[in-house]
Amino acid sequence: MKRILHFLLVLSLFSLSCPADGKGKELKVLYWNIQNGMWSDQVYNYDHFVAYVRSLDPDICIWCEAESRYVTDTAVKMQMPEDQYLPWNWDLLARRYGHSYALVCGKRDTFPQVITSKYPLRIVKRITGNGDDIIVAHGAGWAKVDLGKGKELNIVTVHTWPARYAYKAVDEAASAEAREGDLFRAKEMQYICEQTIGTVPDGSRQWWLMTGDFNAISSIDNFHYGLPADDPSFLVHDYVRNNTPYMDVIERLYPGEFQKSTLSGRRIDMVYLTPALYDKVVSGKILYEGFADSRRDPRGKDIHNFCHPSDHYPVMVIFKL
Repeated sequence: MKRILHFLLVLSLFSLSCPADGKGKELKVLYWNIQNGMWSDQVYNYDHFVAYVRSLDPDICIWCEAESRYVTDTAVKMQMPEDQYLPWNWDLLARRYGHSYALVCGKRDTFPQVITSKYPLRIVKRITGNGDDIIVAHGAGWAKVDLGKGKELNIVTVHTWPARYAYKAVDEAASAEAREGDLFRAKEMQYICEQTIGTVPDGSRQWWLMTGDFNAISSIDNFHYGLPADDPSFLVHDYVRNNTPYMDVIERLYPGEFQKSTLSGRRIDMVYLTPALYDKVVSGKILYEGFADSRRDPRGKDIHNFCHPSDHYPVMVIFKL
């Protein structure tokens, strides 16, 4: 009888740990620009944020603007690092939604990207520029996730320069008129790609994911924007599309259907995948409902037109590995 009970116990544990279809495990990846370190939920000790993430149950999260920047419920900037809960305590916050690993991936100023995961993480490279003619304004990063059984996922995090004028432009108005901000972003993008997927000869056959706030729109969405085909706004994503093996997962899954990623109505948050990883996609979508539903703070300009919970929407991609 003891042997029978032992066998049934082992069988039940085995069935709980294996996918129902026996074809591999599911991997959920969540990306979100959380606006000033989830400023909106700071006042509530991030309880609503944690509950939302737990409800999605992602295996890996990539957070953009992952640093506390403003005093709770104000537009007053925090002056001292010790006043900032994030990014210094992401390990503690991540544990609340079930992630044991966290690292600051890309950080040059106060707009870093952070990765948290149920799987072990390691940083490969933090990318801030070459110290000469290339500056990556907010920083970018390349990390590897150990998925077990010799499988690794490369993640590149991105947050490019946001303005129409170039970084540290002397005459911002003239620089904006010349669209130097678009040129600056394109230079950032080229450098980031060269420093990451551009360093391997067979990237298309490896599992690579590049995501973030690109602060640039894609020519693939121009059926919605109606801009001239050579508009500088497209330079960033034209570089990715023409010079790397990356595929835009939302574009591929929703051809001809515009999907905004910000409350302002633009799609500037992308998830790019190599063909080898795209082949593993089960689903992908931008999330607009529930806690993710974006809305302006009613105080308007008095509080920099901040949004609740963010001015961006999260993106979830599910893989079957």
